Amino acid sequence: MKEFQHVHPGRGASFCRTKVRNYLTGNTKEETFRNGTTFDVPNITNLEMQYTYKDEEQYVFMDMETFEECRCPPGDFEKFITEGMNCQILQWDGKVIGVEPPEKVTLEVTMCDPGLKGNTASGGGDKPATCSTGLTVTVPAFINIGDKIIVSTVDGGSYKERAK
Repeated sequence: MKEFQHVHPGRGASFCRTKVRNYLTGNTKEETFRNGTTFDVPNITNLEMQYTYKDEEQYVFMDMETFEECRCPPGDFEKFITEGMNCQILQWDGKVIGVEPPEKVTLEVTMCDPGLKGNTASGGGDKPATCSTGLTVTVPAFINIGDKIIVSTVDGGSYKERAK
């Protein structure tokens, strides 16, 4: 995680408070570490792989240099990825523990209320839209079915702009 707070109280030793995520379970918890605490470095590899297809309940990714495939179970990433998209695959001791899609992805709108005449980019309210991956995003009123939109994956899927 990227959130931490270094605390140096008036008395006693300093410590670091941080949020730690368990990639195997997906749980996040807050931990406090004293100054001088050491950790063993885990054997984690970060590979860029391309999402190729979904095989029943598993997602298949391919290393485009070695053409090796790896499979991983569904997770939070599945609502952001489309076939042919490059993702960062985290492996620990040969087991996939995480999939990180790009920070921004382009998705096609497959279902939403039609935009009314007069709705422009400068106003008109917001409406829900469903994308090709099943992700539901709140979009401006001028977005229509078939439009491609750019969505942020960092904050869980917020609309950024219409794709050109």
